[in-house]
Amino acid sequence: MRGATLTGLGAHRTAPVDNTAVAARLGSSDAWIRSRTGIVTRGVAGADESVVDMAVSAGAKALAAAGVDAADVGLVLLATCSLPGALPHGAPEVAHRLGCTAAGGSDVGAGCAGFVYALALAADAVRAGSADHVLVVGSERMLDVVDPHDRGTAMIFGDGAGAVLVSAAAPGAEGGVARPVWSADGGQRDRLVADGSPPRMRMDGQAVYRWATTTLPALARRACDAAGCTVADLDALVPHQANRRITDSVVAALGLPDRVAVAHDVVDAGNTSAASVPLALARLVERGEVRPGDRALLLGFGAGLAAAGLVVRVP
Repeated sequence: MRGATLTGLGAHRTAPVDNTAVAARLGSSDAWIRSRTGIVTRGVAGADESVVDMAVSAGAKALAAAGVDAADVGLVLLATCSLPGALPHGAPEVAHRLGCTAAGGSDVGAGCAGFVYALALAADAVRAGSADHVLVVGSERMLDVVDPHDRGTAMIFGDGAGAVLVSAAAPGAEGGVARPVWSADGGQRDRLVADGSPPRMRMDGQAVYRWATTTLPALARRACDAAGCTVADLDALVPHQANRRITDSVVAALGLPDRVAVAHDVVDAGNTSAASVPLALARLVERGEVRPGDRALLLGFGAGLAAAGLVVRVP
């Protein structure tokens, strides 16, 4: 069986908005928001930046970075939970607007874990020969589903999109995308919900924090085992950017060496749900904190409660 590897990475960032306006609306303060979440600014999409618009922007950048023509893409997967309606799904339109004329298109729903789930599916499709190139995009307008007056969510979420291209590699090629590991606890599905008309998010933040900080360290070690490495072999940790306190807790539990780059994109972008992992990886690349070929552990987790982890080589 041939391998799968990341060949391109793209990001679409929205305009940053600091804590001032959010704090005033919530009767809070910039200092309190920073202490609880680590967030200083969050990305806020404009009227001309729909979920699909941002996905097309990020996807085009990933294709350009890989040097692959859109017509050679066999499948487009869009991870999102913030489209304005149940139908149609966004991936077929993303494929159409990018010129992926030979590609299938499907959305992947796993909340904030959606991108890592979609990436794992894409790698399997490439390894099995179903497609030579699969474009995976996470794109969200989370502020459309957040109650602006809810202290539990209004200060956390943001908008944006990130994408990677997964391509075929020679059989036995070192690196690429490793086998994923999964986790799901449907018994806690009511901890993070979006419902009503229009849909509004409700989250039991303390319960989600407890679940994440107790689940992720073991999941991270399992993902490294699946990749044939240990956490000490990693060059970077790129968890879903839910909250800086969760990331710091996971880093401490894993005992990561200081040389490992840890993504803290939540500080500038907020929690962008399914877009957060590719955006955070792109930020590490942009800042020169990781280099092509470095080994990065990606962790997605959120609504469901679902989680997934896998190790990749940085494109």
